[in-house]
Amino acid sequence: MASDTAAHRHTPLQVLRHLDTGPRGLTDPEAAARLAATGENTLPQRRTTSWPRLFLRSLRDPFTAVLLLLGVVSALVASWGTAAVILALVAVSCVLRTSGEHRADRSLHDLRELVGATACVLRRTDADAPVRARETPVAELVPGDVIRLGPGDLVPADVRLLRATGLTVHQAALTGESAPVAKAAVELPGAADEGPFAQPYLCFQGSGVVSGSATAVVLATGARTRFAAAHGGPVRREASAFDRSVHGISWVLIRFMLLTPPLVLMANAALRGRGLATLPFAVAVAVGLTPEMLPVIVTTCLARGAALLARTHGVVVRRLPALHDLGAVDVLCLDKTGTLTQDRPVVERALGPDGAQDPDVLRLAATAAWWTLQLAEAPVPDALDEALLEAAGPVGEEYDGVGAVPFDPVRRLATAVVRGEALGTHTLIVKGAVENVLERCVLDEAERDRLLALAEREAESGLRILAVATAERPARARDYGPADERGLVFRGLVTFHDALNPDAGEALRALAGLGVAVRILTGDHPATAARVCRELGPTPGEVRIEARCTPQDKARAVTALRAAGHTVGFLGDGLNDVPALRAADVGIAPRAAVDAAREAADVVLAGKDLAAIRHAVTAGRRSSANIASYLRITLSSNLGNVIAMLAAGLLLPFLPMLPAQVLAQNLCFDAAQLAFAHDRPGAEALRRPTVLRPRAFLRFITGFGALNAVADLATFAVLALALRGPDAVDDEVLFHSAWFTENLLTQALVMLLLRMRGGTPGPVGRAAVALAAAGVLLPLSPLGAALGMTGLTLPYYALLAAVLGVYALALRGLRSTSGLYSCAT
Repeated sequence: MASDTAAHRHTPLQVLRHLDTGPRGLTDPEAAARLAATGENTLPQRRTTSWPRLFLRSLRDPFTAVLLLLGVVSALVASWGTAAVILALVAVSCVLRTSGEHRADRSLHDLRELVGATACVLRRTDADAPVRARETPVAELVPGDVIRLGPGDLVPADVRLLRATGLTVHQAALTGESAPVAKAAVELPGAADEGPFAQPYLCFQGSGVVSGSATAVVLATGARTRFAAAHGGPVRREASAFDRSVHGISWVLIRFMLLTPPLVLMANAALRGRGLATLPFAVAVAVGLTPEMLPVIVTTCLARGAALLARTHGVVVRRLPALHDLGAVDVLCLDKTGTLTQDRPVVERALGPDGAQDPDVLRLAATAAWWTLQLAEAPVPDALDEALLEAAGPVGEEYDGVGAVPFDPVRRLATAVVRGEALGTHTLIVKGAVENVLERCVLDEAERDRLLALAEREAESGLRILAVATAERPARARDYGPADERGLVFRGLVTFHDALNPDAGEALRALAGLGVAVRILTGDHPATAARVCRELGPTPGEVRIEARCTPQDKARAVTALRAAGHTVGFLGDGLNDVPALRAADVGIAPRAAVDAAREAADVVLAGKDLAAIRHAVTAGRRSSANIASYLRITLSSNLGNVIAMLAAGLLLPFLPMLPAQVLAQNLCFDAAQLAFAHDRPGAEALRRPTVLRPRAFLRFITGFGALNAVADLATFAVLALALRGPDAVDDEVLFHSAWFTENLLTQALVMLLLRMRGGTPGPVGRAAVALAAAGVLLPLSPLGAALGMTGLTLPYYALLAAVLGVYALALRGLRSTSGLYSCAT
């Protein structure tokens, strides 16, 4: 039976019959038989993904697959060095990514906090034995068990109330409601279309008892509870911003790489008659177009950013690409409770019947709270009582308490009885919901309507309202009860607002400064959320509010924002937030969130802290900026080299560069590119969301790649004239050496001029200098001779310097007019 199917349609007696149990609960043999049939009352265990499985998953990336294919092809044509380098880079990238994600999974594996250890169960040894209440492990509960609940208890299963006194439960983990919800053991079920969480006679695993007591029958345990249903299922989500961008760029490169070898082979066969003899060169050209370091750079940038966040801000990134998604977020959706507010009410003011300030109303309300706590059976202060006592200060000495009628969720009232000022009288101080108090006051209809309108105006300004009334009665020894709450004199209203998170306003302004719009999705009244935003102070940008949201509304809002082209982050901590967490590009949950929310999230915070999100967004943008710099520089440089190689292969009587030289050049350039994993881009690169846009990248690398190719072709022309004239360039060794040096020098220039603006070059600058030094010194070394190169004379260096000077000026001019960041914002 579903946890609430029968309960929606039947009375408590019918439910007990359906479960084959009774008010006295089960016998031990019956419970044992049911436990064997239904299994333990535990959540389905979600196993941490093993390291090998994570490693295999990392190989699914399309670009990684292409690198593996190129490695295999290189091995088939006996380019062992190329094959070894490519396969080593793939292995390093996959190991880094797998290790980071495995550590994040293990750090969260044991955070299961919502289900208590034991429950108070009514059991008998046999059918004729007396009933005894005993503490039983929660795992041994079965459908049909009768349990008792009291203040502070965690509801251990889905239950139907049989009896309840003043019961309120906190079910924010299930529904997101910030205030405790009143529950009652009503005889007749309500309308099924209101939903199970709205039914007062149902309580669910994952909620906690705030006040009151109850006896209930267990409807469902283990995997059949609503908590387990939301906790269980596989986490499936659409491709994130990172997945879409990297896959788009990868497929653009894949098309280029698949076209390059056939073009080289056909052109050389048709014009030079070389045919398959140029296959190693064709593979080397394809590898030259490939940014082999992309997986390593991406993984290293993200892993370093994730490690820094964990170490300095307690932020755990469970899925490394989620760090890029954080950098790309331009809309952050969140609830106000716990982020903008502290989930703690504070007294705003006390009003008399005329709407004017009246401190006596606050004193009366605080007195009622004090004596209710002192005299009521099993008292538990709610948040409003605590706020009243904090605002009013000491009140216990002003009156002598006589008795109390505790809060009842049906009456929605609580009453304290104190000795009156006149001898032989008692004063009843009643506080509670405005409608319930007014209907017990001696008022004409016009006055009642006026007071209701006064309360409504206060509520529309985003405040919570408590009404206060009193009555004088002759002193008596007999206990007071709900029947005495009549003939009251209305004394006034006490209004409350949510205590603000002191850091929330600054965090909102910081997010707005980063170009992140905030969308508040809350189940509260719109006026309450609007008031919170007003009190936080002026916030640049737009903070939009969607109130009265159900869990489905939150997920639909996130999906609609993504469909409109936004990259969406969602911060949630309850079971009701799981659909939206899964629908977002990046789901964010605090460490104290319910287990299901943590496991659905990509990023876990130490607390529900907007400042931590700001730090995470900044870290994501820094990593994304470095990845974008690497891609811009590598792809434009590689494309220029490939164009030049194809042209030179057709114009020259020999290969423009030997395969071994292509490999050595790539190794030098790749080693220098590792510096981008340690770069610190300037503030300009962090001011707005960073998204890698494939089409914009294609336009960028086409423009700058063409400029690079022109520089290479200019080098060819200079070499042709310097060697033996334009028609007889046949000094292969000198040509290879000069072009090798020019290539590495131009790539060093590109590293300096096309990185993200702002900040000192730092490690990138040092790497560029080392790359330029390798370009000049390697042909002079014994290794250069082994690769078929020789040193150049001073005139050749002068010619190369002239070409590079013109190239640098053209590069700076094109950079200033091209919108450098358009491909990555």
